[in-house]
Amino acid sequence: MTDQSLTEQLIALLHRPITQGDRTRAALHVLDWIGCAVIGATTAPGEVMKDYGRYEPGGSSKAIGVGDVRAETAAFVNGAFGNVLEMDDIHRTSVLHPGPVVIPAALATAQATGAETTAFLDALIHGYEVVIRIGASVGLGHYKYFHNTATCGPFGAAAAAGSVLGLNDAQMSDALGNAGSLAGGLWQLRNEDVMSKQLHNAHAARSGLVAATLAQRGLTGPKRILEGPQGFYAAMCPDATPEVLTADPDAPWMIYDTSFKPWPACRHAHPTIDATLLLRDRLGSPDDIERIVVRTYADAVAFCDRPDPQNVVDAKFSLQHVVAVVLGDGKPVLGSFDPKIFRRADMTAIREKVSVEASETFSAAFPQHYGAEVEIWGRNGLHEKATVADALGDPGNPVGDDTVITKARELMAAAGLPDAKVAAIVQKTLALGRGGTIDDVTELLP
Repeated sequence: MTDQSLTEQLIALLHRPITQGDRTRAALHVLDWIGCAVIGATTAPGEVMKDYGRYEPGGSSKAIGVGDVRAETAAFVNGAFGNVLEMDDIHRTSVLHPGPVVIPAALATAQATGAETTAFLDALIHGYEVVIRIGASVGLGHYKYFHNTATCGPFGAAAAAGSVLGLNDAQMSDALGNAGSLAGGLWQLRNEDVMSKQLHNAHAARSGLVAATLAQRGLTGPKRILEGPQGFYAAMCPDATPEVLTADPDAPWMIYDTSFKPWPACRHAHPTIDATLLLRDRLGSPDDIERIVVRTYADAVAFCDRPDPQNVVDAKFSLQHVVAVVLGDGKPVLGSFDPKIFRRADMTAIREKVSVEASETFSAAFPQHYGAEVEIWGRNGLHEKATVADALGDPGNPVGDDTVITKARELMAAAGLPDAKVAAIVQKTLALGRGGTIDDVTELLP
């Protein structure tokens, strides 16, 4: 039995050595985030956030599409961009997106303080470690009502910013304690066509940065914010598993357990996309299909059983629509979820053939595994079935670095960046893991 708080035990894990290979992996996540953020900044919520950033000019940190602002404003504005199109990195067992929160907080702090690239990349590794371990411990009861990226994100942002600032263990404990005190983010946004998810991520990045900055100046915070009688677990996590927080202390850094997303849709829809892609080449015309059944885990059904999408968000969170897209058009692309696509008569016709079921097998494996099965019946004896145990991009079904790089290139090109600038951003970002500088990257961003 230890007298250390859970927060202090978690901080102790951050003292493990970081290798150059670890930093190279962190740089790949930076590139993935840049691709998502650059195009996210061009969307309607992105325009709102850029407009907000312009009201707080001045400072040494940069917000995409805005310019020089204060560090907390940069973290907030950039924090809103990465998740807009649902293509950002994700950790499956914590059911959250580390990159859109941790990277903006670390980047803004590094720019404001003139930190070295190594310190920035190490901070990302620390931030991912904290947010993922806390997220994996909160339980699915928490996820039922709370957006894990919003609630756990401030911890990761505080750890990343605190790492850049060189906080000692006591100060880091204060930063995490105060970050946790500000945790919040309800899932009601899923039931309405709103932009609140971007606000969630923005607030998480900024609040973590502010908590770390204040801790450096002496503002104390609760050491037992996680396990205390009125702490995070007690208030918000009915089935928390605190033992997960510090399990496997010698395991590789959690950044390696983070997935890259290949498709621009909710992650819960990805295994269904993957399974349907396996079937597509075995089928003839979609008109020959009479019935389609999607079986997946219960949370995917709860979030993504949307047979008649009414807007882009609905379409990205519709198992029925992703099946229709794959069968009708092939691999999903950014435009697959636009109104002109989901309102097409052929898409509607396919969606009407799709029924969705929660599978005990896939539900028992979740969140360690995001799985799905798609079964199709049709004319002339057509009967095909495909099963995917792990979504493409997860550690159990990984994609290569080239796939991540190509995705970033395509997203930046879709945002209107010239080919030469895209190539330079890719080169300079990947060079961060080999001694490149932060300024080399940020001076190229729009």
